[in-house]
Amino acid sequence: MRLDQRGKMMHKLFVILLFVLTIPPLPAQSVQRLETLLHNPELSWAAAAAFVLEASEQGVFSNDAAFYFAMDRNWLPQNASPDESARLNGIALLLIQSFELKGGILFSRFQNPHYAYRELVYRNIIQGRTYQNTIVSGERLFFMVSRFLAIREAQEEAAELERRRADEEEQRLARERAAREALAREINLRLQAQQVADTDARVTDAGVTINLSNIQFLANAAELTDSERAKLREIARILETIPQRNILVAGHTALAGTRAAQQRTSLERARAVADYLISLGVRTAAEITVRGYGADQPLADNSTEAGMAQNRRVEITILQAGNR
Repeated sequence: MRLDQRGKMMHKLFVILLFVLTIPPLPAQSVQRLETLLHNPELSWAAAAAFVLEASEQGVFSNDAAFYFAMDRNWLPQNASPDESARLNGIALLLIQSFELKGGILFSRFQNPHYAYRELVYRNIIQGRTYQNTIVSGERLFFMVSRFLAIREAQEEAAELERRRADEEEQRLARERAAREALAREINLRLQAQQVADTDARVTDAGVTINLSNIQFLANAAELTDSERAKLREIARILETIPQRNILVAGHTALAGTRAAQQRTSLERARAVADYLISLGVRTAAEITVRGYGADQPLADNSTEAGMAQNRRVEITILQAGNR
């Protein structure tokens, strides 16, 4: 005989629950317990608590033990008694708490049966025309538990997907970091081989930064000296081997003069380096960003000449794809 639509739905939920729940000790006894539940038109608080706690994997209890377990945790109405008929709003509270469902603002604040009922109506777990004090049948509880199991399964799948995405992102970042470290090592080897003084490469968050410390300009000007132009020509040869990557040229000063003067000087000197690289043809103006940071990002103590020489620098950063 063909099942009607309601029968098909209940049969499907019944099969899902049998596979999802772990109900000892024997399958035959489990089936009998579920059949008894489904045919019970008026559940007691104790029977409802036992079923919900087992379904939510809180443990396997006798009816009375389940009732007192839930009462001790304030998961049931304060005036409930084990043999009294379970009401819909109290069952809503028990379900939310035992399944650890994150409720809305009002339930999170008050955590009482009234707002638990409203939460489940809002989530469409309580369906149809109902009242908070409606007596709960086994069939209704079975349906509500099945909805909670579906929610938990969806949440677990979403959490697993998020974990996989996080793992993939971590692996991607690790690959990028390894690539940046390899590039920095290669650049340092070439700088050493070409005997480029006061210059080194290091990995930064933005990419790989070539640091020209103690960079020299003509007195009271932002014009590069011949020695610095020679350095930049060597760096240009390196940049030519790393095409299709934008670069950032950032100027920095020692702690001398006013803040406005430091900012202006650092920007002008960064612009001078960028313009020279553009003139060498290693990048177009559109592929270079120029910034001046003044004395805001020191590498060393400005109280010594050596420290000031380190801070008076221009940095050329080979940016990661997508950075600007």
